[in-house]
Amino acid sequence: MSQQPSAEVPLQHVQPSVGSIAAHRPQTVASIAATAADLESDIDADMDGYEEDGSGAELPSGRFLDRERSWLAFNERVLELAEDPATPLLERANFLAIFASNLDEFFMVRVAGLKRRIATGVATRSASGLQPREVLDLIWTRSRELMARHAACYQQDIAPALADAGIHLIRWPELTDKEQARLFTLFRAQIFPVLTPLAVDPAHPFPYISGLSLNLAVVVRNPVSGHRHFARVKVPPLLNRFLEASPERYVPLEDVIAAHLEELFPGMEVLAHHMFRVTRNEDLEVEEDDTENLLQALEKELMRRRFGPPVRLEVEESIDPYVMDLLVRELKVSDAEVYPLPGPLDLTGLFGIGGLDRPELKYPKFVAGTHRDLAEVESSSAPDIFAALRERDVLLHHPYDSFSTSVQAFLEQAASDPDVLAIKQTLYRTSGDSPIVDALIDAAESGKQVLVLVEIKARFDEQANIKWARKLEESGCHVVYGLVGLKTHCKLSLVVRQEGETLRRYSHVGTGNYHPKTARLYEDLGLLTADPQVGADLSDLFNRLSGYSRRETYRRLLVAPKSLRDGLITRINKEVAHHRAGRPAYVRIKCNSLVDEATIDACYRAAMAGVPVDIWVRGICAVRPGVAGLSENIRVRSILGRFLEHSRVFAFGNGGEPEVWLGSADMMHRNLDRRIEALVRVSDPAHRAALSRLLETGMSDKTASWHLGADGNWTRHNTDADGQPLRHVQEMLIDARRRRRATP
Repeated sequence: MSQQPSAEVPLQHVQPSVGSIAAHRPQTVASIAATAADLESDIDADMDGYEEDGSGAELPSGRFLDRERSWLAFNERVLELAEDPATPLLERANFLAIFASNLDEFFMVRVAGLKRRIATGVATRSASGLQPREVLDLIWTRSRELMARHAACYQQDIAPALADAGIHLIRWPELTDKEQARLFTLFRAQIFPVLTPLAVDPAHPFPYISGLSLNLAVVVRNPVSGHRHFARVKVPPLLNRFLEASPERYVPLEDVIAAHLEELFPGMEVLAHHMFRVTRNEDLEVEEDDTENLLQALEKELMRRRFGPPVRLEVEESIDPYVMDLLVRELKVSDAEVYPLPGPLDLTGLFGIGGLDRPELKYPKFVAGTHRDLAEVESSSAPDIFAALRERDVLLHHPYDSFSTSVQAFLEQAASDPDVLAIKQTLYRTSGDSPIVDALIDAAESGKQVLVLVEIKARFDEQANIKWARKLEESGCHVVYGLVGLKTHCKLSLVVRQEGETLRRYSHVGTGNYHPKTARLYEDLGLLTADPQVGADLSDLFNRLSGYSRRETYRRLLVAPKSLRDGLITRINKEVAHHRAGRPAYVRIKCNSLVDEATIDACYRAAMAGVPVDIWVRGICAVRPGVAGLSENIRVRSILGRFLEHSRVFAFGNGGEPEVWLGSADMMHRNLDRRIEALVRVSDPAHRAALSRLLETGMSDKTASWHLGADGNWTRHNTDADGQPLRHVQEMLIDARRRRRATP
């Protein structure tokens, strides 16, 4: 039986107007982490109105779920993993930290951007039908509920369970005298010297509180005059958040500081102390058109980021009303932006606890193996990747296939091979000690032509990427920063090699960053190939990125912002024709986020025509599945687990000749309109079949996942009708790799 959408945003059939997506303002400047990258500020586009093209059936208003509500629902799914007793205990602690980190970035980017638009008067009704103020109220209400639930999970569940396992997270009064004495010695030697108490009085204005810093609000009294004073002490962010008082007994750093405030205010009476934490607007605005040197402009803007306006104030729920009033007044936050919580604040510190060496409390260890098509022939020599690619394309699936013995080895071999003449590479995010960067530097220093497109505006990695850009330039690499007004998000490598009288091009097109560390944690796909068409496409695209090429069509690539959206929508529409002709037809999408209205409307029209549409999305999804007359043929699933699902795949039945694409693009305005993104068509039938099996497994009712309803609510399905646990797709893939290695 189909679900009806909630009464909050009723569906109404209206006559569509002739037009297209409203023109988007260019973005002037992105997450995460990871993780966190999904939160890049594209509110300018999200808040723009959407008009249909008038080429299909009438579509109802209210058909789009709200983006911000959907993101909060995604973070709720992260919280559910922390609440699940079936999740290994230290992994539950990690998921609590991930939830907190995700929410920090959400406020720094999404909430900050929405507030800025409201303040400047340019905010408009969202595609979901909500006014900006309604969206903000929804965020405040829902985030407050989730933060309270998050704190309760830690206090009532995780901390006691950790204690039962011998890992005690305790507060200062629970320490023994011996432990307190040991920590006092540590305080005097390593903590006290880096603390800076800041007084507030007529001679000392209220200090600047940096974003995400943990602070003690201290009230002291002068015993001579009897006057009370306020002071702020910042908890040093570079020290361990939880200090080991004795084996497997940990106390928060702020408790140790609070217990020794008399050392910071000698001669004064310490009356009270309370923890608080401020989240600030940390979005960047760089007007590239007006800037001759983007590198210098971005460095200046990074300095300004530290002084963005507050968007959230977290306080201990026991805070004194006098201190609370002072903080609210001085920080200029509204009551709705104040979040009283039980201590300890800032549970991102649990990442340190999750890293403890207790393997029995974590997911079973998994070490990626070398892809079978790249495996060594002789154990004493590394595989010749170029020779392997001359035989066949290689479809990589990380972290199940090793990144270091595939993509990293591909670039390292290219750097050391005397027959390689040139390497061209995009870098969006990479690690601090990047072997990819080292290989590119080695190649340049050996005389090869090396072009590196460094996206220095990758959100929260800007400083690191500026450093890499300068290091690469100093080594002789040609470093470019892409096209004005567009971020370069595509994941591409091109190697040009002299082979006899000809030049051969070897290519890599992926869904994830060239980041060896996250490649062990993120699920991503990549295609290594010596196909001449892909090589020619990458040559053309790199020429566009580094020069003045205006090429907009390619052989085996779909490239944003010109052809990617239209290319996908054209293929979705073709499925309708195939279905009506009685040929095999389906649409299957795997992505991180799906909010682009034009793409969603194409899926709605296909579903209304009878085409089954399956959507596997990790995070945000604005689709309403299961609505009578609109989307009965649409299913939406989400999978979260030990690895972060990050790959993007688009598959079409194509009348019995399946067509499959993979690449870097999510279905969001920022990806489709303000980024250089690339999808590559997968040509090998075996690879297409493997990707189709992956999509079918992820969407199967026998696989553990969350199901999206028409009302925007997600329901977890992790047990069968008999109450037995459903298998997780990641566990299946790990088992498959282990069985493959065990097979002689």
